[in-house]
Amino acid sequence: MITGTGTTITTTSMADAGSLPLMVWLSPAFPVGAFAYSHGLEWAVEQGEVTDAETCRGWIADLLAFGSGRNDAVLLAAAWRAAAARDDAALHAAAELAAALQPSLERRLETTAQGNAFVTAVRAAWPTETVERLKGAWDGDVAYPVALGTAAAGHGIGLRATLDAFLLGFVSNIVSAVVRLGPIGQTDGQRILAALMPAIAETAAFAEASTLDDLGACAFRSDIASMRHETQYTRLFRS
Repeated sequence: MITGTGTTITTTSMADAGSLPLMVWLSPAFPVGAFAYSHGLEWAVEQGEVTDAETCRGWIADLLAFGSGRNDAVLLAAAWRAAAARDDAALHAAAELAAALQPSLERRLETTAQGNAFVTAVRAAWPTETVERLKGAWDGDVAYPVALGTAAAGHGIGLRATLDAFLLGFVSNIVSAVVRLGPIGQTDGQRILAALMPAIAETAAFAEASTLDDLGACAFRSDIASMRHETQYTRLFRS
């Protein structure tokens, strides 16, 4: 509480304290290796399809509306609900589908390498029953959104907060990759993030009310980019 002349101001946190783990889990310091992946953008930059801030913003906006951003948010929501309900069959279904839906070998690597690393780190430092249930219900590689949704439910973090944070992290990582590839600078990167906030919120709101029946994507150029990247001659990123 701050008291001034004739005025009392009560200071409160701008963030829900219950969501603070998300800031740790989705920070660059959390050991999932997100920095190593460009989600196919390295090929798009190499081919001259992403050349500036506007083409980068448009590519990512399509991922949120029609592509992997949309689908990953739906899968996260399904995993969160299954974990919250302690429904092992539904958790298995979400985990199996999330791994099977990847359109290329590299995209499967991207999501499962991060998901497996996330599960390992959370089990060691942020243990929760839901993650143990996930490991019991599904013995395969874990997709990143499924891992995050399961852990968030176990720690009592709301679905919408988890979706918002996940999608912001998804977009931020792609923007960071494009900055490192050279077509845009740091300031353009921030402009892109600011411009995409409404799209992030819209996708999160959609996913919050979604079911697995809402899965579907048509961002084919992004899928092709991930396939072409597998044989790209010079590469900085794993995808």
